[in-house]
Amino acid sequence: MHIIKKIVIALLVFLVIVGVVLWWLARPVPAEYSLEETTGTDPVLADPDPQLIPTVGIAEPIGWGEGELPAAAEGLEVNAFATDLDHPRVIYTMPNGDVLVTLTNAPDRPVAGGWLTNLVADYLFSSAGAGMESPNQLVLLRDGDGDGVAEERHVLRDDLDSPSGIAWNDGQLYIANHDAVLRFSYEEGATTVSGEGEKLADLPPAGNHWMRNIALNPDGTLLYVAVGSASNIGEAGLEIEQGRAAIHELNVENGFARLWGQGLRNPNGLAWNPWSGELWTTVNERDMLGSDLVPDYLTNVPLGVHYGWPWVYYGDVFDDRVKHPLPQFLTEYTRTPEYAMGAHVAALGLVFTQEGARMGPNFARGAFVARHGSWNRSPPAGYDVVFIAFDERGNPQGKPVPVLQSFLTEDGKTHGRPTWVAWDRTGALLVSDDTGNTIWRVVNPDAEASGAQVRNRGERLPPQLELRGDPARAFEDPPADLLMPGGM
Repeated sequence: MHIIKKIVIALLVFLVIVGVVLWWLARPVPAEYSLEETTGTDPVLADPDPQLIPTVGIAEPIGWGEGELPAAAEGLEVNAFATDLDHPRVIYTMPNGDVLVTLTNAPDRPVAGGWLTNLVADYLFSSAGAGMESPNQLVLLRDGDGDGVAEERHVLRDDLDSPSGIAWNDGQLYIANHDAVLRFSYEEGATTVSGEGEKLADLPPAGNHWMRNIALNPDGTLLYVAVGSASNIGEAGLEIEQGRAAIHELNVENGFARLWGQGLRNPNGLAWNPWSGELWTTVNERDMLGSDLVPDYLTNVPLGVHYGWPWVYYGDVFDDRVKHPLPQFLTEYTRTPEYAMGAHVAALGLVFTQEGARMGPNFARGAFVARHGSWNRSPPAGYDVVFIAFDERGNPQGKPVPVLQSFLTEDGKTHGRPTWVAWDRTGALLVSDDTGNTIWRVVNPDAEASGAQVRNRGERLPPQLELRGDPARAFEDPPADLLMPGGM
């Protein structure tokens, strides 16, 4: 009996020790820097704090009560454009003002990283209000009388497969399922989309990041498709990452496709910068390096660019957790993001100021971004919509400015999660809220409509006829000492 008592006591002591160790490992590690310090054109990059057990901070979604609205910046007003939607994500405004929205969620799929990662992921998705089965619908919302509220609702398709991206041009509607790009014949104003749909391209399916946003170039001949990674840092091998963490270019006339940009862990919003003509995107960076790393970002995507995932981040910072062989000269050509959106904020939807926008002088030139909200940061961050001012040359500047304040409550819960942004036909900003099941409309009722955004065009640089000295100095001012005068 005496021996049994000792064994029981020893077992209890062991369990207490194990419990303390698990508590210590699983405790949230709070951020050392403010969210603002990890934003902008020169963000603070903290020392990495690799986490075997991640910091988890999930804001429980509670929805919106009767009469409750998001708090907007001074001068802006908010109303519900449409309510009682089933997990709305991507929104797209047709030329006639009809608003298309995909009601969607992740497909059934394993998450890269093994059974423990899947167990944690299931908990996170469920806690964040994303554990539901995908509705798989494309819905049309119509505000026929222009009062800012959609009075008509039509289900265009209900047989899609975790759809997200939407684009339209000249009678052709493009929809991105998680595993394919489809094209349908669709005339604007119609309340049905019939037919089988033509598959234009297969896409790497599901993965940790399943949304597939798309954007057409201005003349409607090229489609750009954002595909996120299947993992956090390639922990399940690079074979499953083929074609992922990238933006693809697809010629919709002949089907030719090529990689446009790579090393983008999870690119989401796609939009054309009206002042430079460049393609820009929002990107969700890697997790489990601490609450201050790594900032998500907003950046341009030139042809052939590489942003370093999974080996490096922010140009030249190595992630020592990645054991895959480093591509030759990677850091020599890895690009540094243009603008940090803040660590773990989950930057998703993106639009630029456009002609007709009615947001007022404080939001006259720049980008609007929906920050879906963090899970790997303490305290939580994001859960809001922000504006990033751009200068006359089309470059971001300053810090993010709140448009819709945080959807978080004082006790750490959340009314909803801003997901996507688009303009409506009146110049108001539409914001989808996937756990609040609402599309919000934001406008400055006293503002005049913005004028056309003018593309910057400067004089071309003189041709280089012969290099002398350091080629990197060829276009310094003045360049005369590096150029041969006269002709060839």
